[in-house]
Amino acid sequence: MTIRERMEQEEVLRLSPQAAKAMDSQGRTMPEEESDVRTCFQRDTDRILHSKSFRRLMHKTQVFLRPEGDHYRTRMTHTLEVARIGRTIARALQLNEDLTEAIAMGHDLGHTPFGHAGEVALSEITGKPFLHNEQSLRVVDKLEKDGAGLNLTHEVRMGIVGHTGDKIPETWEGQIIRYADRIAYLNHDIDDAMRAGILKETDIPHSVAVLLGDNHSVRINTLVENMISFSAGAGQVGMDTSIAKAMDELRNFMFERVYRNPVAKGEESKARDILKKLYEYYVKHPEKLPADFLPQLDFDGIERIICDYIAGMTDKYAVHVFSQIFIPTAWQLN
Repeated sequence: MTIRERMEQEEVLRLSPQAAKAMDSQGRTMPEEESDVRTCFQRDTDRILHSKSFRRLMHKTQVFLRPEGDHYRTRMTHTLEVARIGRTIARALQLNEDLTEAIAMGHDLGHTPFGHAGEVALSEITGKPFLHNEQSLRVVDKLEKDGAGLNLTHEVRMGIVGHTGDKIPETWEGQIIRYADRIAYLNHDIDDAMRAGILKETDIPHSVAVLLGDNHSVRINTLVENMISFSAGAGQVGMDTSIAKAMDELRNFMFERVYRNPVAKGEESKARDILKKLYEYYVKHPEKLPADFLPQLDFDGIERIICDYIAGMTDKYAVHVFSQIFIPTAWQLN
């Protein structure tokens, strides 16, 4: 018996009936020989962790564009927080932590530069919604490894594309990440907004503070513990109605005070203009795309390829390319 086989048998004995078991996975698009020492979900986490798109998350905006200070969240720190929240819930419910972690690590790989401003820009450019969850799936299926993709398991792929939007993952682990993502970003965005001087703790609506708590760690603990107790008792992933409503109220408050705040979002029009200018340039000059980029894809149309290239950029790289193309050399900043 291999180490992997032993771990798979331990999952059957240890995990809840609701848990996804590695040995029961629906598998990969392209069948592969199994590892001797890692389950299929462990391998998926490793593939994502070692991917180029994962490394780029450290230089992609979460909310604040080019903030002054080292402690603001990026897409990577957000991803790590989602993974930890997700694993805590999964462990308490005796679900598959490896699957939960793999979904969390891959859920935002398709995010554009400049946060949601980049999504808006590419949506306006293409005339149809550019959705980061769908792009995340495209990244792991087609864009990574020079067009070969990461060949992830079905459960991880469906968890990634279903972490937001209308597609609900069939696994409890995937459904947990839908909640863990929101728990993470609402609370760390409050923390960053306070660091930026946009919010004070006393600004949080009293009705929310009473139910969820009056500081960062208490709010997260309340939401996580409620998810665990509700899901264990109800036989489905979720929260008590009162707690869910309080989280929705907190989200509405954040849209009003932070996500649409001119201080946080005042530069977004410039960011959108940068991406639009880059797109227009590459449509006219597709030969200027990196030589190693075009051959990595099946031909889905030049517009789709340009969107993939721009969506994969970090904030800093998008500004650098824009400067190289549109700013006279003598005026460029080193």
